[in-house]
Amino acid sequence: MSDRLPITRLDSAAPDFPQQLDRLLAFSADTDSAVQSAVAEILAAVRSRGDAAVLEYTARFDRLQAASVSELELPAERLAAARQALPLRLDRALETAAERIRRYHEHQLTQSWTYTEADGTLLGQQVTPLDRVGLYVPGGKAAYPSSVLMNAIPAKVAGVRELIMVVPTPDGVQNDMVLAAAAIAGVDRVFTIGGAQAVAALAYGTETVPQVDKIVGPGNAYVAEAKRRVYGVVGIDMIAGPSEILVICDGQTNPDWIAMDLFSQAEHDELAQSILVSPDAAFLDAVEAAIARLLPTLPRQAVIARSISGRGGLIRCRDLAEAAEIANRIAPEHLELSVEDPHALLPLIRHAGAIFMGRHTCEAIGDYCAGPNHVLPTARTARFSSPLGVYDFQKRSSLIQVSREGARTLGELAAALAYGEGLQAHGRSAEYRMAD
Repeated sequence: MSDRLPITRLDSAAPDFPQQLDRLLAFSADTDSAVQSAVAEILAAVRSRGDAAVLEYTARFDRLQAASVSELELPAERLAAARQALPLRLDRALETAAERIRRYHEHQLTQSWTYTEADGTLLGQQVTPLDRVGLYVPGGKAAYPSSVLMNAIPAKVAGVRELIMVVPTPDGVQNDMVLAAAAIAGVDRVFTIGGAQAVAALAYGTETVPQVDKIVGPGNAYVAEAKRRVYGVVGIDMIAGPSEILVICDGQTNPDWIAMDLFSQAEHDELAQSILVSPDAAFLDAVEAAIARLLPTLPRQAVIARSISGRGGLIRCRDLAEAAEIANRIAPEHLELSVEDPHALLPLIRHAGAIFMGRHTCEAIGDYCAGPNHVLPTARTARFSSPLGVYDFQKRSSLIQVSREGARTLGELAAALAYGEGLQAHGRSAEYRMAD
């Protein structure tokens, strides 16, 4: 139909389907040289000049003047006031979502453990939280209080001692929902700085902003490049790409539901990717018609249209088992199993950031209030990485306490292996204990 939005249609039976799918998925996460150069300059300036550089870049990029960085820190009273200013419905929604997120993440807590061998040697693992974490929150046009909850609450559940949030406030405009979410999540300090300069301040520390151990949270290309460059000085959560959704459907779900699920990710960004896989060709047609009919009803239709026509796809497969194979190849950030029996399909899924099971489980609920984290691996990194969780804010230290008897038996093994590697001091060190 000529009035339908152009959207890529693929068929798994086509001989060149793998190549077609690769072209659909193709995306480069590389930043351009101008971004790289600008970020390198900002990082170097903040590292060498501290607060002074942060103030200069904040004035330049956010048009926010301050005599000192301490003026850019918001007191706890401001966060409390932001919460008080919210309509009761929004405050309750944030509080309820926070409680669900907290309850879910409490199940992820890892405890220290030990065991003792027959000769008295003790082995184990000590689990400790990070001391200080930096949370980057986008500002300006974007306002994501849900991101504050999803990043801050797992850190607090893990036992992080101090959580420092940075959020740009262009022209001094502050978002009450973001600040209220920080109050609800238990954020300790908030600075109204953003961009690569905020990442640099957290990574290196300045006269006012303390150095953190890890930086988490989303941002634009400059923030992503800054996080990439400071990794190693501090930890980071991930380098996130555009949002993604893959829906597997047996053809029995309301086509309007599926079309809106595809839109829910497409409205994030022109580069977001929304894909539907189904063995039912008539259902793919119905969803394509629903896309054309529902798109004009949405405020962000221009962004959605560019996303769907540029990177979206409708894929016909042979059966649901093949749909699972396609999903594993794509390794999507969000995977909806909109089928009659999602539990039967689940064992076939190996790679996905989050799996939404059943016809009534839309991805949007996971974004806000289901409980699991919405910070998920993108760009096929779900093949080897996981959602943000409590474990990202904990460290594990090995525990080894060798008994006198163990020093003889293990020392003999260690010495043999050390001499085999040509490391004489290692071998002698073990042998000293053997002779005790």
